[in-house]
Parts: sequence; C-alpha cells; structure tokens
Amino acid sequence: MSSQPFVLPEKGSGKKMKRQEQLMIQKTERYVRKELENEASGHDWWHIHRVRNLALTIAAHEKESTIDPFVCEMSALLHDIPDEKLNESLEAGERKVRNWLEELKLEKRKSDEILAIVLHLSYKGGTNKVELQTIEGKIVQDADRLDAIGAIGIARTMAYSGAHGRLIHDPNKKPREEMTLEEYRSGNDTAILHFYEKLLKLKETIHTNYGKKIAADRHRYMELFLEEFYQEWDGKK
Repeated sequence: MSSQPFVLPEKGSGKKMKRQEQLMIQKTERYVRKELENEASGHDWWHIHRVRNLALTIAAHEKESTIDPFVCEMSALLHDIPDEKLNESLEAGERKVRNWLEELKLEKRKSDEILAIVLHLSYKGGTNKVELQTIEGKIVQDADRLDAIGAIGIARTMAYSGAHGRLIHDPNKKPREEMTLEEYRSGNDTAILHFYEKLLKLKETIHTNYGKKIAADRHRYMELFLEEFYQEWDGKK
C-alpha cells in the first residue's frame, strides 16, 4: 500500500497552496519516508502519515482563516526528523532538519516557523514546558499527541513494549508522578503504567476545539480498554 497525498477538505482555511510548495511537500515526503520507513520505535513513516493527515483534518475544522496548510503539512512531515532518540544527539537532529530546509531553499519566514514547531513539539515525558505560539504549531502538536492515544495509542504502546522487553503489567509497580526526562526514558515502567504516566494525561494538553473532540473519544476508548484489561487480569471474566 502506498500513501496518497492528503486532500484538504473544502471548509476551513481559505489559503491555497502554491505549486512550488506542493513540490516541496512531495520532495519532503520522499525524504522523510526514506529516513523513517524502517524505524521501529513507534516513530515510523506511518506515524508521520497519520499525523500529517490528522493535522490537515484539524486545520480544516478550525475557523481561523489565517491557518497556513503548507506550514502544517511540512511541520507534520518533519516533526520526528530532529528527535534525539532517532539521532546521535539533539544537535545532530536539529542540524538534519535545518539542512533539509536549506536544501529546499524555503523562504526564511516559513523555514523559521517550521523549525520552531518541530524543535519544540515533543512531549518528553511532560518535561517540555515550551508553549507553541502559532495555530499551526498547536495543530501539529495536537495531531502528534492524538496519535499516541485511542486504539492507535494502545497498539503503539504494546508494540513498543514488546520491542523493548517491557512487561505488559506488574501490579506491584505504581505510576511515577514526577520524572526527569532520563527517568521517563529509562524503561523502568510497564505498558500499563505508560497509560498513567503519559497517555491518560494527553487529553488535557490538546489546544484546538476539533482536537479536543477527538481526544475525548480516544481517551474514553482507553478507559474502557483498561476496565476490560483489569477484569481479565483478575480472572473475573
């Protein structure tokens, strides 16, 4: 199955994308897919594909006519390229995305907007306190966090846990409330603890009105999953 370019619905932002911008998006999609296609951390190409589509869906439902779909789509495509988990260092990841935008010869204003989003988007175990200022940044951040919850979020959590030798559940372990970034990434939790340490907190971090509607549904789906999980774990059904 190959991905198809996402078509922005009629309602929403009135801005139309220029032909040059469309070509940049196509080139960036090929670049990102090559970089992340075999990534097994949950930040693979299909995660990018979903976040891009969801960001544009949210943009289409928001009432602000100033939303730039090009900045939304480019930021969604590039948002995991500088992630330090996928690079030798934070600095190496930042260099990679800067070099790509320079290669595209993108105008400085839009390049700076995209960089501001992708370099400050990550949740980082709740330690990231940078508040994204633009509506495009809030839309892409919402889309990224929404992909971490609901049915997709459950699937990603279990896949990641299995790949990293993390237990599904240990009743003796309790959720950690305050963690450094190093503690968050230490792997000293379980798949079920991850719900309490991150996933169930994300609903309250969503910015956009349409994103909040999606988050409410996905959050409830996780709650129902956990209710069923504990019933089965205790052998009650």
